[in-house]
Amino acid sequence: MSSVMVETKKLKKYFHVSAGILHAVDGVDIKIEEGKTLGVVGESGCGKSTLGRVILRLLEPSSGEILFDGNDITKYNKKELWAVRKQMQIIFQDPYSSINPRMTVQELISEPMIVNKAYKTKAEVYKRTAELMETVGLAERLSGSYPHELDGGRRQRIGVARALSLNPKFIVCDEPVSALDVSIQAQILNLLMDLQEKFGLTYMFITHDLSVVKHISNEITVMYLGKCVERAPVKELFNNPVHPYTRALLAAIPIPDTRVKKIKTEVIKGELTSPINPKPGCRFAPRCPYAVPDCAANNPEFTEVTPGHFTECVHFV
Repeated sequence: MSSVMVETKKLKKYFHVSAGILHAVDGVDIKIEEGKTLGVVGESGCGKSTLGRVILRLLEPSSGEILFDGNDITKYNKKELWAVRKQMQIIFQDPYSSINPRMTVQELISEPMIVNKAYKTKAEVYKRTAELMETVGLAERLSGSYPHELDGGRRQRIGVARALSLNPKFIVCDEPVSALDVSIQAQILNLLMDLQEKFGLTYMFITHDLSVVKHISNEITVMYLGKCVERAPVKELFNNPVHPYTRALLAAIPIPDTRVKKIKTEVIKGELTSPINPKPGCRFAPRCPYAVPDCAANNPEFTEVTPGHFTECVHFV
């Protein structure tokens, strides 16, 4: 049985803005088993990327716990955090804006190793850099190239190599293929899956594309306005979606079949609730066709519907 590598308990991240307090991440509980992939999906602004950054402590949490290998890293000081961060890395969404345009491919990949003094000599660093380039599918002839000379797929391979450079155990993949062409997306996804199998990596894969998350994930968490509204294994979520928001997301996936004339869709109506100073109750209630007065009055609890399948919706529990 796999052990839990990453776990959050009642994790919250609030931002103070001019209009009040923005609840970006509001009491999220997740678990990611070692060597597995947790997909995090939801529309733009739901808090997916913020959740990933808070877990890595790139953003400080407002409250809650972040357990990495059983240890609460929210209590770590700078020295302790420096050591654990080598085991936790991130692949950013935009491969061009996340790397220094003035550095060559070799310099970009070797930078984390030099900063962290992973090797004694530059020769060892550059040897490791060449190995990483081969691992992620970058030709040796590109070592002296600059980011603007490469296409999006090769730039993202640089990001993957940088994330691997310190031999991490856990990687947050923050929409790593959303800025790429469809054919290149498939290459990067297959690369990530191959690397996971080869090095035993654990992923948190953030995306808004349900087709992508189905391909790479073992379990999926659905977020809506900072809350986790449903979590289940991939097959269970796609075969038996419970929360109305999850159902609407799945219904929006286009079917590439011209023979299908009529597709049943669940249209989400109503106004989006503001994440600033949110009122008590279910945040999806104003747009939910099944909402009753209690939904707007009381905060729903995360309840297990079937083994391993959790939801916040009281209507289907």
